[in-house]
Amino acid sequence: MLTVALPKGELLKHSIRLLQSVGLDFSGFLDSGHRQLQINDTSGKAKGLLVRAQDVPVYVEYGQAQLGIVGYDVLREKKPQVAQLVDLGFGYCRMSVAVKKSSPYKSPLDLPTHSRVASKYINCARDYFQSLDLPVEIVPLYGSVELGPITGMSEAIVDLVSTGRTLQENGLTEISTLYESTARLIAHPLSYRLNKDNLSDLIGKLRESALVKA
Repeated sequence: MLTVALPKGELLKHSIRLLQSVGLDFSGFLDSGHRQLQINDTSGKAKGLLVRAQDVPVYVEYGQAQLGIVGYDVLREKKPQVAQLVDLGFGYCRMSVAVKKSSPYKSPLDLPTHSRVASKYINCARDYFQSLDLPVEIVPLYGSVELGPITGMSEAIVDLVSTGRTLQENGLTEISTLYESTARLIAHPLSYRLNKDNLSDLIGKLRESALVKA
């Protein structure tokens, strides 16, 4: 039976709607009284796993799921060994560098050498500043990253931004965008190559449906 890893959070509703358009119904995950983390779709053709977004590529890479839906930001940070197949177009956000509005920094290159940059996207932040040849100290934070500059612990942050409202309300402003992110369809590489569970047909339908919705 085909297994699909679905992300908890913002992408879940869109993911379920997309899968419904190709005949796979995992809407049971949207039931507020539902506590199961694994269900079969209503037709019995496939099984769904409900996991944290950061864990979706892990389940796919290790073969516990043949397909998964996850944000590009997670793929950039984790660099999993999965096949990235389709840009699904929903869940748009961007990875940005932000500083206090009152700071003198107008671009990342204005930051002093060895500045502290707070982020939960440690690999992305490190890779970005290395590409600028600007040595900084990456401070790992996994809660409200915005507090880094507010408290003076860091000069800047690297974080996902959607509307920018949270930054604005906390007196921060974006000074650079690392990349833009949307939801992606990923597959277990071997299952994809072997066309296990007739994956190619399903992937084709999902690609067509994503293009229509775009």
